[in-house]
Amino acid sequence: MRAATGRSVRTTPVSEAHSVLNGLLAEPRRMKILAWLQEEGSARVRDLSAAFGVSEATIRQDLERLDTDGHITRQHGGAFLRTMPRQVETLSLQHMENIDKKRKIGIKAASLVGDGETIILDAGSTTTEVAHNLLGRSSLTVITTALNIALMLGAVPGYAVHMPGGQFKAPTLSLSGDRAADYFQDVLAGKLFLATAGVALDSGLTYPSFADLQLKQAMIKAAAHVCLVADSTKINRSSFTRLGTLDVLHSFITDDGISDGDVRAFESRGINVIIAE
Repeated sequence: MRAATGRSVRTTPVSEAHSVLNGLLAEPRRMKILAWLQEEGSARVRDLSAAFGVSEATIRQDLERLDTDGHITRQHGGAFLRTMPRQVETLSLQHMENIDKKRKIGIKAASLVGDGETIILDAGSTTTEVAHNLLGRSSLTVITTALNIALMLGAVPGYAVHMPGGQFKAPTLSLSGDRAADYFQDVLAGKLFLATAGVALDSGLTYPSFADLQLKQAMIKAAAHVCLVADSTKINRSSFTRLGTLDVLHSFITDDGISDGDVRAFESRGINVIIAE
C-alpha cells in the first residue's frame, strides 16, 4: 500500500484549462456551463467568462439559452439552477442517474468498512449509497462534507459524525471552500470514499468546476487508503477541471459495466479494481 503522507496531487493550471476550452463550440460550452451550475448551484457571469475564456456577452447569451430551455434562472450578474430551491427543501441530490449501479457500488464499498473504523465520505449520490449501507456497523467515526449523510448517520447510536465548516453547495448538499479544506489538515482516517465526475487514464480525476479541488486534495492527504466510488458511465469521461493523476488512488469500486480492457489498464497503474455485481 502506498504511504498516506507525501502523496503528490497535481492540478491543471487555469491557463491550461483555458487553452482547451477556448475552442469549444457554443452547445458543448453550454453543456459544460450547465454541468458547472449543477455542481455549484449558481455562478456569476464574470467567473464563467474567465473560466471558459470567452467574453461576458457570450456567457450572457449562453445563460439566456439555458434559461429558455428551462434549466436555469438568470439573475443580475449570473444565474442559478432552477431546481435548487426544491432540492434543498427536500434534501435531494442533483445527480441521481444510474442509481441501480450506484446502489450496488454502495453495498460493496460499505462491506470494506469494519467496526470501529474512522472514514471520510465525500459528498455525492454514490457516497450517499455507501452511507446507507453502513447502518449495520458499530462504533464508526465518520467525517463528511455532506449534510444529508451527516443527518443520516448522526442519529445512529455509537456513531461519531464530524463535519467541517465552509460554504453550502445546494446541488450536492455539502460544505466546501477553504475552511472545509483546512479542517482536514489534522485528520487521520483509515479510508476515504471519493466521488468524481469523470475518471480516465489520460486526464485522471475530473470535476465540473474548480470549487472542490482543494477540498478533495485535503481529504486525499488525510486518508491512508483512497477508494474511488464511481459507476462505469464515468470511465473514460472527462469533465471541466482536473484534480490530478490516478496515482492518488488505491482502490476503484465500480459496476460490471467496466470493460476487461479498462480493468487491466487501471490495475496496471497499481489500482485495485473491485467490481460490484
